Amino acid sequence: MAPASAGSARSDALALGLSLGAAATSAYVLWKTTQEPKQAPKDKQLEKKLKQQARSRKIESLIMERGQAGTKDYRVHVLAKGEEDMTVAELSLWHDVPLVAEGGLFNFICEIPKCTRKKFEVATTEGATPIKQDEKKGVLREFKKGDIFFNYGCFPRTWEDPRHVSPDTGYPGDNDPLDVCEIGLRQVQTGEIRPVKVLGVLAMIDDDETDWKVVAIDAEDRWAPELNDINDVERLIPGTVSLIREWFRTYKIPDGKPPNKFALDEKCMGAKYAHKVIHETHTFWCDLVQKQLGDDFGFQLPKLETLRGVANDSKMVRKISNPDLTKLG
Repeated sequence: MAPASAGSARSDALALGLSLGAAATSAYVLWKTTQEPKQAPKDKQLEKKLKQQARSRKIESLIMERGQAGTKDYRVHVLAKGEEDMTVAELSLWHDVPLVAEGGLFNFICEIPKCTRKKFEVATTEGATPIKQDEKKGVLREFKKGDIFFNYGCFPRTWEDPRHVSPDTGYPGDNDPLDVCEIGLRQVQTGEIRPVKVLGVLAMIDDDETDWKVVAIDAEDRWAPELNDINDVERLIPGTVSLIREWFRTYKIPDGKPPNKFALDEKCMGAKYAHKVIHETHTFWCDLVQKQLGDDFGFQLPKLETLRGVANDSKMVRKISNPDLTKLG
C-alpha cells in the first residue's frame, strides 16, 4: 500500500486535473468542411466491408462538421473510416455504434466536452442521429450555471423508456439514450467515441422522469487501472461524486427552475448496479427498434436486421450484468 502522503498527492493531482480540465493529445481526427465527404469508388464489396468495420466493436471513424458552428443548422456527424481516409458510410451515433467495446468496456459518445457549456446532444429524431446544439423556444442552449467539469454524453443502443416506471425510482424514463459522466483527465471532443469503464450510477429525477447518470472513466486514462467501482472514486478522488450530484441538482436553478431530486437516498450506486441499468436500457432500445415504435416517439428508426453486432451487444451486456431485472441492485 502506498504511503498516505503519496496517495494524497495522487488524489490532489487527479482532482486538479478534473477541475482545470488538463488535456492530453488525442487521436481524435476532426475534418471540418463545407464540402461533402470524399467518396470512395462505388464498389459494393468495399462499401460493405467498411460498414462492417465501422460497426464492429473497435471504432475506426472520422468526425465531420456540417453547417456553421453556433447556428441551428450545425451538426456533428461520424463517418466510417476506410483505406486512405476514403469514406462511404455515415454512421448513426445512436443505432450503428456498438454499445459494448473490446474487453468488456462500453463505448461512450461525447456530446459536451469538459470545461465547456454549450448543450450538445444526439439528435434522436433525425435519421442519421448526428449531434446538434439543443434549443429552446428558438434559442440555442448553454448551461447558465457555467462550464461542466466532466465530459458528458451517452451510451449508444440504450433508451430510457417513458412507458416503463422504474420500481427503484418510481418514475418513467426520459425518452433519451442513457447519460454518461466521464471523469478522466483529458477533454474528449464532441462526437468522439471512447471505451470507458463503468464505475457507478446516480438516479436523478428531472421533471418527474428517471434520468440515470452513469459515472465512468476513459479506459486509457492513467487513473483507470485504480478505479473499478464508485468506492474507488470516493477513496482516491474524494468529493467528485458529490460535485457531480450537486451540478445536476442545481444546474437548472439559473433558468428559474427548482433543484432536481435524486432517488435511492441520493446514493451513487456501484458498478454492479450500473451494469444492470445499462442492460435494462439496452433491452428497451432493442424493443424500440425491433417493434419499429419510432412513430410513437418521433424517431426515425433503422431495421434491426440492418444493424451489425446487436446480438453480440445483448449477449455481452447480459454476461457483464448477470441481471435480475425484477429488482435493480
